[in-house]
Amino acid sequence: MAKHPAEGHPELLHPSTKRAKQIDAATPFNELLQLLDSQASIDDVKNVIHWFRSKDLRIHDNKALHNASSLAKQKSKPLICVYVYCPEEFEWHGTSPARSDLIVQTLVLMQTELKQLQIPLVFATAEGRKEIVPTIVNFIKENDASHVFANFEYEVDELRRDIKVLNELGDNAQVSLYHDQTVVVPGEVKTGSGGPMKVFTPYHRTWLGLVKESAELLDTVPDPERNASMPDVKGASHDAPPIPKNKQFDSEKTKNRIRKLWPAGHQAGIDRLNHFIHKQIENYAKTRSDPSKDSSSRMSAYFSSGTVSVREALSALRSYNSDSADFTEKGASPGVYSWVREIVFRELYRQMMVVIPHNSMNLPQNLKFEFVQWEDDEDGWKKWCEGQTGVPFIDAGMRQLNHEAYMHNRLRMNVSSYLYCNLLIDYRRGERYFAETLVDWDLCNNTQGWEPSYTVFNPVSQAEKNDPKGDYIRKWIPELKGVEGKAVFSPHDRLSKAEFEKLGYPRPHVDWKQTKQRCMERFKSDMKDAEP
Repeated sequence: MAKHPAEGHPELLHPSTKRAKQIDAATPFNELLQLLDSQASIDDVKNVIHWFRSKDLRIHDNKALHNASSLAKQKSKPLICVYVYCPEEFEWHGTSPARSDLIVQTLVLMQTELKQLQIPLVFATAEGRKEIVPTIVNFIKENDASHVFANFEYEVDELRRDIKVLNELGDNAQVSLYHDQTVVVPGEVKTGSGGPMKVFTPYHRTWLGLVKESAELLDTVPDPERNASMPDVKGASHDAPPIPKNKQFDSEKTKNRIRKLWPAGHQAGIDRLNHFIHKQIENYAKTRSDPSKDSSSRMSAYFSSGTVSVREALSALRSYNSDSADFTEKGASPGVYSWVREIVFRELYRQMMVVIPHNSMNLPQNLKFEFVQWEDDEDGWKKWCEGQTGVPFIDAGMRQLNHEAYMHNRLRMNVSSYLYCNLLIDYRRGERYFAETLVDWDLCNNTQGWEPSYTVFNPVSQAEKNDPKGDYIRKWIPELKGVEGKAVFSPHDRLSKAEFEKLGYPRPHVDWKQTKQRCMERFKSDMKDAEP
């Protein structure tokens, strides 16, 4: 029983719990807001820059881009778009090959769209993470820009980056940041006592009320307007950035498979959205927890990269909902209500990132979990990663992840619980594996989804309830295709020894009941006297 050395596992690097509390007490988000408010207004408009990040990769319904274009048009000045490419950043965040490829493909499509408007999209390269700030600051100065527009990112590193940019620019340029990832601004939903709301049920209720009363929150903004001519740009390349070597697909076959599953670009996202709304959403409430039905919208990759805005998606849903922004149980069909509820989880996760910033620093929201002593079960870790634990529901989920760069949400909850509860492996290693594999990885969603708790999912009863015919298991575990009835949920325990051994499927790595008990005892003893 020992923790991994941080040098071998960078995903375990984090500040002390004491430092985490200090950061929560004086958040980088609030510091950035103060800096933005204290800027001097610049009336003499020169060049205008929009800075794309990896979470707003679209020219449609992009608040910062729209406002940048409006200022440029009003002052008859050119608009320049830039994306700062940092290969080390991809590595630092563990960005998967699937997500890396989606980002670069989308940038190429955006560049073509913008070129038709005589708006350049160029790529400024920062070799290391420490070079990101000087790279964008130098680009702004070199291109004689007086105004810079971008959308907020809510993670600590990104907030600190923007703080440094403002400090480095000083009075040389005015920076404007916009809330564009959410419908309701993170941090603005308050409790009765005035503090930020952190519990989902009251947050959900309040969010639905706000949107119903202020339907304009779902209104989209126009595309950027055409430049008078294509401006010259200095200090950047027009060539699309290369995908880092260790972020490339392992084969052409894998690349083609993933690209077919997750076509890049705004139009691909809108096509998927429209298909879901008009063909699937009415069955969503009934089937959303059954992974064999594959009834999810599969919009997560488009939301996480900002290829389609949540605002645009809900605006389309409002049209479908008889032009009503009432997404409550009384105001919408069960399918519409249920899908919007999932969107609200996403909104809450960004609110939590703003008010509890240590969430994005490899620390649990409940800091007492930092005192849990995790196991070094490398054999269990390998089996978990490869979908060979001997627990069909868990293995099916992991095999889907490895094949599609995606996993049904019901399985995400189960495989995470199994890793840190039954195997007692540090949850952060699983969180990192998701980042390195998922096409829809998103730090806010991922950290909240992996937040450790006392809930231990039973993968057998979960499978019986949510995959009642065993179709999902049989799809992803061909060894069990011929297993009939309920034996498919736990073949080792429900088949004879001879029948089981013929399958060529591994026996369970651990006993679920025993490891649940071990988990409860470990959590209780390690957290009992913990003082973060």
